[in-house]
Amino acid sequence: MKHIVALVPLATYDQPAVDAAVREGIALLGGIGQFVTPEEKIVLKPNLLARALPQKAITTHPAVFSAVCRLLREEGYSHLSYGDSPGSPTTTPDKAADTAGINEAAARYQLEKADFASGSVVTFPEGRVAKSFYLCHAVQEADALISICKMKTHALERITGAVKNQYGCITGVNKATGHAAYPNSDIFADMLADLNMCIKPRLHVMDGVVAMEGNGPSSGTPVNMNVLLFSADPVALDAVFAALIHLSPEAVPTCVSGVKVGLGVMDDASIEVATPGGVITVNEAREKYGKADFDVFRGQMKKNVLSAFMPMLPFLQHRPKVDLKKCIACGVCEESCPVPEKAVRSGHGRKAKYDYKKCIRCYCCQEMCPVKAIDVYRHPLTKLLSGK
Repeated sequence: MKHIVALVPLATYDQPAVDAAVREGIALLGGIGQFVTPEEKIVLKPNLLARALPQKAITTHPAVFSAVCRLLREEGYSHLSYGDSPGSPTTTPDKAADTAGINEAAARYQLEKADFASGSVVTFPEGRVAKSFYLCHAVQEADALISICKMKTHALERITGAVKNQYGCITGVNKATGHAAYPNSDIFADMLADLNMCIKPRLHVMDGVVAMEGNGPSSGTPVNMNVLLFSADPVALDAVFAALIHLSPEAVPTCVSGVKVGLGVMDDASIEVATPGGVITVNEAREKYGKADFDVFRGQMKKNVLSAFMPMLPFLQHRPKVDLKKCIACGVCEESCPVPEKAVRSGHGRKAKYDYKKCIRCYCCQEMCPVKAIDVYRHPLTKLLSGK
């Protein structure tokens, strides 16, 4: 059976145009009634990583969120709430939603603010690597979740999209605990796959009108991709995202892990792309709507070559690196570090300084830096050893 990803071209955040595009995209999947019923309590989960204005492309654009709200209201859905748990230790869910314009959009359609600030442990014995999660009460209390994610790069997982968006269903400090417990890209992706299997979002909407490339997910560069993507399969949606930026989904850990647990599919033959002009293949979508020069890390370490050198040449390892000229000594990187002994120290007038012996390369510091002072350093020799 083919897994459908709807793709609607859209080059503006003008609200009437976004409203029409969202309605068309969901119609291409069979209509909103295929995923939720009017009697259910539905929580909308945008990406509110940090307190940021919409034009920064860090968060889901309020026009896309608003369009989903409008469609649901017009179709008779009355039990609607919304929220997210930001990654920044200095930002509350309400402040992030307010700055992103999400609160204003939600108020326009009378959505309730869901509780993403508190939570409790939910066991998940079926998990492949994660047997429990500290889930927000909002997610536990809802009958269904609609994920409204943002198209962005990610230092740890290459890209962040439909699968990664559910990490915001885990509250505050527990996100850092998760990074410490699952300290590399593959096992962290395994956890995210389990998390999605636990929550079971009904529908995924990806805001890719303006995406983020480069040093994502919060310090990158906005770039026009001019698409909205829709699917019930988060792996297939992320695989199409990868195709649009000319990246193999096999290089995306969340896609690989998602396939392992049966969350979705990533091979081109199993996915059909539904567009306003008709059904096309993934390759046709890549050629027609893709951006080959999208700035995303494309290197691939050859296990039999580079990994053999790593114990002898630790300086070859990728690592977060601070630009001291940009660093404002705010201490956010230290607060974000999930390592109990802290791999980076900052604040109180001290600029960021790393102890790489403690660093687990989770890039929480890079993700949360409010002034884009932290990037991922990749040694030139890694390209030579990996053949890239």
